[in-house]
Amino acid sequence: MTAGTQVTAEIAAQVARMMTVLTAPSRVRIVACLRDRPCSVGELTDAVEMAQPAVSHQLRILRDLGLVSTRRNGRHIVYELFDPHVAILLEEALRHIEHVKVAATPASPPDAVAEGKVRDTDGGRT
Repeated sequence: MTAGTQVTAEIAAQVARMMTVLTAPSRVRIVACLRDRPCSVGELTDAVEMAQPAVSHQLRILRDLGLVSTRRNGRHIVYELFDPHVAILLEEALRHIEHVKVAATPASPPDAVAEGKVRDTDGGRT
């Protein structure tokens, strides 16, 4: 699917379900950790400062959404992002937050508009 793909009701429901990853800060933090490297539940528990059962619950949701996968490493299960698209979702969300933050700053300097860091809302007119 590309930018020209028609968004049917079925596709919209699939996208909405998949985007639920971003509705829980704990899942966002887990995805951020897995963006850097595959991790065991114990490593994720330490990294996101959550109890092991809570991390396991969030990982189950992420697996059900098709965003993380597992592999066995000896006696341990290691979690990793299903594919690079998952990291791109997070990166785009972070980029958007930064963009909105920059655009919301009062009286952005002209250099910021010229560099494309903020939107030129008046078409260059002053």
